[in-house]
Amino acid sequence: MTGTPRKILITSALPYANGSIHLGHLLEHIQTDIWSRFQTARGHECYAVCADDAHGTPVMLKAQELGITPEEMVQRTQAEHQADLEAFGVHYHNYHNTHSEENRELCSGMYESLKANGYISQRTISQLFDPEKQMFLPDRFVKGTCPKCGAEDQNGDNCDVCGATYSPTELKDPRSVVSGATPILKDSEHYFFDLPQFEESLQKWLKGGNVQPEIANKLQEWFEHGLQQWDISRDAPYFGFEIPGAPNKFFYVWVDAPVGYLASFKNYCDKHGVDFDSFWSVDSDAEVYHFIGKDITYFHCLFWPAVLEGSGYRKPTGVNVHGFVTVNGAKMSKSKGTFIKAQTYRNHLEPDYLRYYFASKLSDGVTDIDLNFEDFVQKVNSDLVGKVVNIASRCAGFISKKFDGTLLLPSQLPSELTDMQAASESIAQSFDSRQYSKAIRDIMALADKANQYIDTAAPWVTIKDPEKQQFTQEVCSVGINAFRILMTYLAPVLPELTSKAEAFLNDKLTWDSAQNLLNNHQINTFKALMQRVDMDKVNQMVEESKEDLKATATAQPTGWLAKDPIADEITFDDFAKVDFRIAKIAKAEHVEGADKLLRLQLDLGGETRQVFAGIKSAYQPEQLEGKLTVMVANLAPRKMRFGMSEGMVLAAGPGGEDLFILEPHEGAEPGMKVK
Repeated sequence: MTGTPRKILITSALPYANGSIHLGHLLEHIQTDIWSRFQTARGHECYAVCADDAHGTPVMLKAQELGITPEEMVQRTQAEHQADLEAFGVHYHNYHNTHSEENRELCSGMYESLKANGYISQRTISQLFDPEKQMFLPDRFVKGTCPKCGAEDQNGDNCDVCGATYSPTELKDPRSVVSGATPILKDSEHYFFDLPQFEESLQKWLKGGNVQPEIANKLQEWFEHGLQQWDISRDAPYFGFEIPGAPNKFFYVWVDAPVGYLASFKNYCDKHGVDFDSFWSVDSDAEVYHFIGKDITYFHCLFWPAVLEGSGYRKPTGVNVHGFVTVNGAKMSKSKGTFIKAQTYRNHLEPDYLRYYFASKLSDGVTDIDLNFEDFVQKVNSDLVGKVVNIASRCAGFISKKFDGTLLLPSQLPSELTDMQAASESIAQSFDSRQYSKAIRDIMALADKANQYIDTAAPWVTIKDPEKQQFTQEVCSVGINAFRILMTYLAPVLPELTSKAEAFLNDKLTWDSAQNLLNNHQINTFKALMQRVDMDKVNQMVEESKEDLKATATAQPTGWLAKDPIADEITFDDFAKVDFRIAKIAKAEHVEGADKLLRLQLDLGGETRQVFAGIKSAYQPEQLEGKLTVMVANLAPRKMRFGMSEGMVLAAGPGGEDLFILEPHEGAEPGMKVK
């Protein structure tokens, strides 16, 4: 036991049950697992739980598309998710799903408490309704013409072209993504949670160190605009839990999803005799931490703590928010092969490589983490193979062959070894505060010193001198103990390598192992612990990810998964009127207040045009400047909220990160007509 014993419950955000685990998910689960393993190694009572987020319209519709029940799909997906996470060394004491009896009972009980305490109200609202499918349509299942700028085929809540946000009922010419039918307005009674009543307590909680300062500051925008009552109900048909006393009304998925944390833990507690209330009661002295991505911050830092307080539970000790994963400096892209599934990665590379690389990048901040493949290969090969494992491989052969596998330390320990022991608490502090990158830097600095010690002692030379046999044994024993200390510190990060190291060392590592050196101790024969990363395997992984995309496209889904229908035909004369020109992107910049737009200054060969392009999801401004692209030069200028747009840049792709500007071949000049 190190320090005062703590009771800790840790959760990760719940993966949604309609898709595979990918590298973006793995960042969070690995970050969580490292912290959980570290706390356990320190001797604390620590539990980590997670679950699949099972409910909602997308799951219901995808199950229909597959011809199975939502329950069947959830079970299949949960099994896949668990297998993927376990393959990456991510250990949860319990992995559940939100379509469970524990979750149903907890949701109903919390709702009844909220209602009894005066935090639930009802009122009638108007929503878009699909007359063919006989269902109300969530925002993401409606498309139409933007009410602000007139752009067609825009989402139900925001416009990719002008960046405007709006209600689905404001869309012009709306259509259902589910059936293609024109939706109608229909009234329905909904249930609301009175979030504004918790403004004072939420402000106190946010300013109490429970979230990162940048998150607390960002959330102030919600208070500036005024907290609103939160719609917690959805109409049938809906895959979820029915609200008690409200037939055909279901809890919105974001109500029961976070309750899934409690449900998964309760499922574990009931099976293993752990006191659930000692973690979740208002007067609990336990610590509860959520690890989440920045895109779901407001659910976890506003709605969730308010619901907990209003229903008689304690709030989380901390909500730890991380950024997104980018690959080679850009958002993950399916077409580029950088949207990589966990299984695809496993087909080519060892999970410990990724765990180490993410750890070397992670801090306690919210910045995005870039997985640069060249840096990835270099860092793993240099740090893990070239520094850490190299220490063991340099020393183990001499100990096994010349000294019967027995370690013998000198009576006076070298400073390199005692310095490594002394670093224990500072490295522990870095892990505890989630500054993994600092911990990794400090550990690698110790590895450098250990290698320098071995270089200076040169046991490969002294082994030849009969009078220096004991010296050689002692030097190599110091090296093996140095390797053991490094592995003690790296154990939370590298479970697979740690397991192999323990087999070699004939030892079981805990955090205190760094202070208890091995002397007169028998080690086992050294076997290769880790192979170098091969860049060819990285490239193969990327190619396989592209093949995954092709296979998905070949499947040609129908219904709500199908691509949009081709627009009405036009004549050749209509098309001939379009003037395509080569344009050089002289300048590109963000548009303040717009989520999707970039402002482009286009050079048409003596003439400059300003164009607003909805490609921010796929490009950073610096990626575009200096490129040649194709634009529609004779499009009538359109006044937008941010200024006048004088043309259109051509782009292709399914949208989001997979959106690509059309680039001309070499030899093109600005202003040149495209034929």
